[in-house]
Amino acid sequence: MTSHASDLRLIAFYLPQFHPIAENDRWWGEGFTEWRNVDLARPSFAHHYQPHVPGELGRYDLRDPAVRSQQAALARDYGITAFCYYHYWFSGRRLLERPLADVLASGEPDFPFCICWANENWTRHWDGRDDEILIAQRYDDEDAIAFITDALPVFADTRYVRIAGRPLLLVYCASAIPDPRRWLDIWRAEVRHAGHEGLFAASVESVHQQPGDPRRAGFDAAVEFPPHWTRSSVITPLVDGVHPSFRGEVLDYVSCAQNMLARRPPAYPRFRAVMPGWDNTPRVQHRAHCFVNAEPANYGRWLQAIVAEARNSTVPVDERIVFVNAWNEWGEGCHLEPDVRYGRAFLEATTRALEKH
Repeated sequence: MTSHASDLRLIAFYLPQFHPIAENDRWWGEGFTEWRNVDLARPSFAHHYQPHVPGELGRYDLRDPAVRSQQAALARDYGITAFCYYHYWFSGRRLLERPLADVLASGEPDFPFCICWANENWTRHWDGRDDEILIAQRYDDEDAIAFITDALPVFADTRYVRIAGRPLLLVYCASAIPDPRRWLDIWRAEVRHAGHEGLFAASVESVHQQPGDPRRAGFDAAVEFPPHWTRSSVITPLVDGVHPSFRGEVLDYVSCAQNMLARRPPAYPRFRAVMPGWDNTPRVQHRAHCFVNAEPANYGRWLQAIVAEARNSTVPVDERIVFVNAWNEWGEGCHLEPDVRYGRAFLEATTRALEKH
């Protein structure tokens, strides 16, 4: 069931967490991966969809090349154009780099990709809080050149996503960089020196990055990142059987989609994004933000409208890109990958949205 939508690109954020590393063994216990959080999640109210149980791919280990090939085949068959790998880099120290390193070394799978520098502090918490930092982002003077030098071999891969010949680099928290214009000038000079047309740098509108014109900081475009900076109806008082310890929020997915679709185009370049759902119960249990009504049909309607908007835009075809948050954020209830409850329904909704004219 391959989609033939070649007039735009649909890129899904990709979490490389699903394999053990020495640091996580120390911090969370031997053999820890995100699956442990996913399996331990419990409902916080009546009809709360938790835990999310993986479907045909199972509780995979991303060190297995067969798993990576299965993921790419599924994505390609249902219209996903590329994966955007989170890239964890701390002044030369990388974490969770194994899946992408293996993809680069082996040349397989033959599926496009780009990277998003996940430049948050690495903390003991899973909700963006910085009160127990395990590895901090330091932004030393030499880090600008060190980061881009480390990324150049990734950009050199023929599968890497480009816009008008320029490698596409996302930065998750642009405002954390002390002097982003200086960093970007260094990055662009090094990328051109390496033989590329230049660098296309995009600032993610993440929880730490308030929306605004990214060009003021030297970036080329912004990237939406729902559910951050969205408005949704809070329906916590309307749900039954709320756990006495629940201190989070229950939100309506449909109102979130409607809010995003009602946004006026900004005066700056921005790539739009959708999410198949969001529920970070596995990470914070009774402090979670949980979207209900995150059904394949509702996701499909949201994506279809965003795709139509991209197709009707006046930007060059090369810049008609839509993002999905995410391919496999199981710890945040945010995944296109099949689960036991829905099977491939979100993927099938993706194909229908892309093929609708």
